[in-house]
Amino acid sequence: MGMEKVSGERKKRKMRQKKVTAVQKLYDTCTEVFADCGPGVVPAAEGIERLKNILNGMTEVDVGVRPNMPYFKTRETGRFPKITYLHLCECDKFSIGIFLLPPSGVLPLHNHPQMTVFSKLLFGTMHIKAYDWVDNDNGASVSTTKADSSEEPVSARLAKLKVNSDFTAPCNTSILYPTDGGNMHCFTAITSCAVLDVLGPPYCDPEGRHCQYYRTHPFTDLSDDEKKLPDGEKMENYAWLEEIDKPEGLTVIGAMYTGPKIMEKLL
Repeated sequence: MGMEKVSGERKKRKMRQKKVTAVQKLYDTCTEVFADCGPGVVPAAEGIERLKNILNGMTEVDVGVRPNMPYFKTRETGRFPKITYLHLCECDKFSIGIFLLPPSGVLPLHNHPQMTVFSKLLFGTMHIKAYDWVDNDNGASVSTTKADSSEEPVSARLAKLKVNSDFTAPCNTSILYPTDGGNMHCFTAITSCAVLDVLGPPYCDPEGRHCQYYRTHPFTDLSDDEKKLPDGEKMENYAWLEEIDKPEGLTVIGAMYTGPKIMEKLL
């Protein structure tokens, strides 16, 4: 009887261990990986690999989203179909959330100041276009140029195209860094899409990490000086980015996350 009781307890412990959900494992790993990080501080390579491996293995089932949810049905004919954001958790070190984009939904070109960002496409097909600053400077290094003497000057900054491709789930996690990997990116949903995002640290207006939007100008429209480019580089791989206000009509609506619960820790 004693041996049977011990064996039963072991089975119960194993069952409890198996009940740790993928999203809980993601949260727990984030608390460790981002523990010693802050604005502009990239996690250690080992930590990045841990998070990437967890996210690569996650699917929509792990967070309770599916393509037939009402968020993906839209009758709107405007420029920007409504996008839904599911908030999973946030602390001063990181945030986890899910963007739900209906077909033709767009998250316009925007930045992630001083952040390391992991984006996992859970389902659907999405076009991602991403840029990095050429000067690799977090400051406001701005070039003022104009395409024609009859036009108004444009304040813009030179950026290099890093990504310009379609992605279809299942695919590996995209990672961008404070100054590399495509810190400014645009998402365009070709089909209904769900994107699981981990930001470290999260946006924070009081600390100057607010979301900025950009308009692109072809390199040749604002400059005919190829000397601005590194030797051998093609002009089509570069663009001038002009900071703009939040695009009119862009609507991101918060909704209740109903997937597996996360047990948050007191950090």
